[in-house]
Amino acid sequence: MFELAALAYLVDMIFGEFPWKHPVVWMGEFISGFEQRFYRDRILSGALLVISLLVLTLLVSLTLVYLCGLLPTTGLSLAVLAVFASTGLAMNMLHASVAELLTAEQPKQALSLLVSRDTEAMTETEMYKAALETWAENLSDGVIAPLLYLVLFGLPGIAAYKAINTMDSMIAYKTERYFYFGKTAAIVDDIANYLPARLTALLIVLLAQDKRLAWQCLWRDGNKLESPNAGFPIAAMAGALGVSLGGDAYYHGQLKYKPVLGLSINPVNKAALVQALAMKTDINLIVLSVLAAGAMLT
Repeated sequence: MFELAALAYLVDMIFGEFPWKHPVVWMGEFISGFEQRFYRDRILSGALLVISLLVLTLLVSLTLVYLCGLLPTTGLSLAVLAVFASTGLAMNMLHASVAELLTAEQPKQALSLLVSRDTEAMTETEMYKAALETWAENLSDGVIAPLLYLVLFGLPGIAAYKAINTMDSMIAYKTERYFYFGKTAAIVDDIANYLPARLTALLIVLLAQDKRLAWQCLWRDGNKLESPNAGFPIAAMAGALGVSLGGDAYYHGQLKYKPVLGLSINPVNKAALVQALAMKTDINLIVLSVLAAGAMLT
């Protein structure tokens, strides 16, 4: 599957998002429709949603794989599969969305589209901190994790991962409405992201100028957050930049207490965000090199 993954990654690098309706939107509509009709704040109800969407996603993706296998040449089949698979990768969209804060006339509004925390009263430092955390965490969720499952299981693997990730983003909240309904989705997402989050953190450490500091922050702070996975790439990014990330933040008007990750050696400012976003080029080179090597060896 290395060849398919490499081609899909190149498609995302060159073309980014295609103009047609994104598969994640279809998944989101299914989740919303299921919730409207069958919502009960019970673990069973949420588990049925997880099973239903995963089964449907696998059926659709396996059908696409079968249909692509009927195409006249292997090269054409691979190219079409790569286009489908590229919709599960988000390096271009993620980078562009976070980089928009550097030029947006209303950066708080731009940030509000990326994070679930309240942005209206944020200071400039808090804005850049949120952007850096989003960039680090979503390097795992939007790039490394889907790529890993594409390599391991092909199109059905990346499709299933995107379904899991979409459910997590929509219903896996510890609120009164979703505490039980979203529990299965949250557990499945934690399992699916366990390895990718740590691989992403190691990749960030590899790209850090001070690799020793990045590793120290990762080792010390990676498991401090409530999430079993998000803290690892964020701690690695904090160490790579020599900044402190995490800390208390407001969500839906309520202050949530969160531990601080990293060290306050450098300020969290525009320059830090520019430095973090500049990792994109090296990440692309490393990812494509690994995929190319894998394709030649398999």
